[in-house]
Amino acid sequence: MLRVQIPNILVSLSLQNYKMSSKSSCYVCQNCGYITSQFFGKCRNCKSWNSIIEEKKSSKSKHLIENSTNKPRSLEEIKIQKISRIKSGFKEFDRVLGGGFVYGSFALLGGEPGIGKSTLVLQAASKISMSKKVLYISAEESLEQVKIRWDRLDEKSENLKIFSENNLAVIIQEIKNARPSLAIIDSIQAINNLEMESSSGSVSQVRSCSNDLQHLAKEYGITILIIGHVTKEGSLAGPKTLEHLVDVVLNFEGDQIGSHRLLRSIKNRFGATLEIGIFDMQENGLQEVLNTSANFTNNENVAGLATTITREGTRCFAVDIQALVNKSFYNNPRRTTTGIQLNRLHQILAVIEKSLGFKLAQYDCYIATAGGFDINDPSSDLGIAISLISSHKNIKPLQDCSFIGEIGLNGQVRKTNYMEQRIEESIRLGFKNIMVPKTDNDSKKKYQNIKILEVQNIREAFNRGLENN
Repeated sequence: MLRVQIPNILVSLSLQNYKMSSKSSCYVCQNCGYITSQFFGKCRNCKSWNSIIEEKKSSKSKHLIENSTNKPRSLEEIKIQKISRIKSGFKEFDRVLGGGFVYGSFALLGGEPGIGKSTLVLQAASKISMSKKVLYISAEESLEQVKIRWDRLDEKSENLKIFSENNLAVIIQEIKNARPSLAIIDSIQAINNLEMESSSGSVSQVRSCSNDLQHLAKEYGITILIIGHVTKEGSLAGPKTLEHLVDVVLNFEGDQIGSHRLLRSIKNRFGATLEIGIFDMQENGLQEVLNTSANFTNNENVAGLATTITREGTRCFAVDIQALVNKSFYNNPRRTTTGIQLNRLHQILAVIEKSLGFKLAQYDCYIATAGGFDINDPSSDLGIAISLISSHKNIKPLQDCSFIGEIGLNGQVRKTNYMEQRIEESIRLGFKNIMVPKTDNDSKKKYQNIKILEVQNIREAFNRGLENN
């Protein structure tokens, strides 16, 4: 029998690897959250350098498992209780949440620095404190800094308490002692768990602090709202597991120049997702905008401007689409968009060229939505096409007309969802003409004093959608 003698050096390396695997620690990338059993200078997942640090593993005691009384049940045994909610004091905020904060829920609010996250939650906290107990924990600002913002907002409160602390253990103990209905953490990146060696804001710290706060919310039935920052790419800072951990993920959007702010629901276990609320930033804080369509339409009738009815969340509202088509003096004409994806503009331009024969490849094309509002609804394709054709021909679109429809690659105008709600929103805004895709249903008889223009393709839309055409 042939025997192979293993060198002593290989035996020692195997024992060393076994000892490393049995250690009570692991290595975590602070950029993407990748976990490995040994140290690397470069992360294998996100390829970033010097981002991996050692993290000690937490030991779970066995008696927690042995004393557990939780058992599986059948669906017939499960009784659904009515969900109790906390009203935020803002109708737009409650709309995005699905009716208000749910007791014992864990919510995350993200946004760019200076966009108004702290202002929004402080105003909501003051309104909630008129009937509920609220604890506002400021981990980034001192009590004096919070008071300066409070004086600027000119709000009133009764049961609102401000606490400045960034130690996780002290924060959890204070929440247990105060037992508020709503606890606000501003922000999760500034909180530090002293049991971990990593610095505040790292992936390990954010994940650990969020886990402890989630257990606190579920155990004591306290609603906890945490504020998080966003990265340069626009995503929420911290690991993706943080978004899976919370019940609600909200994103506060806007720009530093304009006054409008959009509160968008990315995830909501208690309501509709992709719901939006619109606010206006003023000197004394944020004011909710109830009539949303009036902020994105001017009821103008000029060449290159068409109005479409888009849908965000559970409601429809009108948005003006502006287009400028100008002769290009360069070999490569420019294509610029604001609020609309550039690929959608290229696709619609190609359909117009093939279906109508316009040589738009020789023209610069600029497209923008009113207020820079992002439109991802394909039903706005018809409005984009009409605005481009109107600017190219220098002819005004049909007066008092809204354009609703998706454009196919062969030039056909396709059906869209929630057509009745879009038409009703157009009627509410005073539009006398509504251009929609042709359907089998006789929708003309349903609406009185309103002219429904049904079109099958983009050529019909061109012939009927412009004045004196």
